[in-house]
Amino acid sequence: MHIAHDGLQLPTIGFGTYKLKGNEGADSVAAAIDRGYTLLDSAFNYENEATVAEGVRRSGAARENIIYTSKLPGRHQAYDDATVTIEESLYRTGFDYLDLYLIHWPNPRVGKYVEAWQAMIDAKERGLIRHIGVCNFLPEHLEELKKETGVVPEVNQVELHPYLPQVEQLAYGHANGIITEAWSPLRRGDLLQDPVITKIASAHDATPGQVVLAWHTARDVLAIPKAFSPERQAENLASLDLTLEPAEIEAITALGRPDGRINDQDPAVYEEF
Repeated sequence: MHIAHDGLQLPTIGFGTYKLKGNEGADSVAAAIDRGYTLLDSAFNYENEATVAEGVRRSGAARENIIYTSKLPGRHQAYDDATVTIEESLYRTGFDYLDLYLIHWPNPRVGKYVEAWQAMIDAKERGLIRHIGVCNFLPEHLEELKKETGVVPEVNQVELHPYLPQVEQLAYGHANGIITEAWSPLRRGDLLQDPVITKIASAHDATPGQVVLAWHTARDVLAIPKAFSPERQAENLASLDLTLEPAEIEAITALGRPDGRINDQDPAVYEEF
């Protein structure tokens, strides 16, 4: 199963690598690839770009079959800084190109995300990056990129889970051909005891985590769960075999809360450097 945008085809579930570092982290990434994961989500700020790339090499998978993602940190959004940071990300991996590069946060008060985006457009033209996108951008930020550069992001990775279903944000993405990726799709596990989710899981003889991931899939959202153990890696992939009823999807979406964000990181005001 894949989600597509103008020639960019992404798997329905990716592999989150936050906190995976060193030899153990590389082994975990390699094991995930061997189980069938092809999209790997890293970031400059995770300080594990080289670890994830080493995991690719240890897996023995063909480089062209892997979609390696990294992200530009807020402190390097000035055009020249962004250009150097993209190059540094590339050098760390030892790859000839990065498949997908994202602006990590808009940091609107700093006001440099447009020049960061231009740097990414130019890096793509140089062949350093195959596809470009953003994280945590609200429609107003996306409209600004479109107005100033004429280039719409291919991907927007946002916090999205049953307690924050992002109905309006997702609709904007669908209307503008932007693939929506979900970080913390399981809300770090704290919603897996929710009675609505556990009831649906019981009805399908599935785990609560699989139900939540199947909910993402049903909404055309690419979830990027973290999973260190082999058992959890396999469990998450098996969610692709689960199909929820429309009423079940609606019931899970209805769990949304005004305070659903994990750490109150509202992209309109939150900044990360």
